[in-house]
Amino acid sequence: MITGFALVCLNVLDLDEAKTFYVDTLGFKEGIDMERDGFRWLTVYPPQQDLPMMLVVPDAPVVDGETAEQLRGLIAKGYLGLGSMATDDCWATFHELKAKGVEFIEEPEDRFYGIDAAFRDPSGNHWRLTQPKNLDAIRSS
Repeated sequence: MITGFALVCLNVLDLDEAKTFYVDTLGFKEGIDMERDGFRWLTVYPPQQDLPMMLVVPDAPVVDGETAEQLRGLIAKGYLGLGSMATDDCWATFHELKAKGVEFIEEPEDRFYGIDAAFRDPSGNHWRLTQPKNLDAIRSS
């Protein structure tokens, strides 16, 4: 039986730039920064969770050169985003992150599941920023 996620992996274009963004700008905690056999990766953790997100550049030896180029293009265009990051106050977090230079592509908007905005990391990955509503109450109505 699957009991949850152990690790989430995110392809980025530059590890050091991604680490600075996720740790210094978004407030994630630093995890492991490791290089082995010519392959470097690192982990960061959301501020209030212990689920690590591994940041990795799609390159050899993990993928071949042609595949790496295709992945880099998709990342830069925002097609490989993972999903949504939770917040208790979407508008406040939006203003805080925008003041830090985060590129928002959609301002917060009220939706059936909560207040939601969209931003990109320095690599181009698309993220949602969501202040969720009580979905159990929505389902039962």
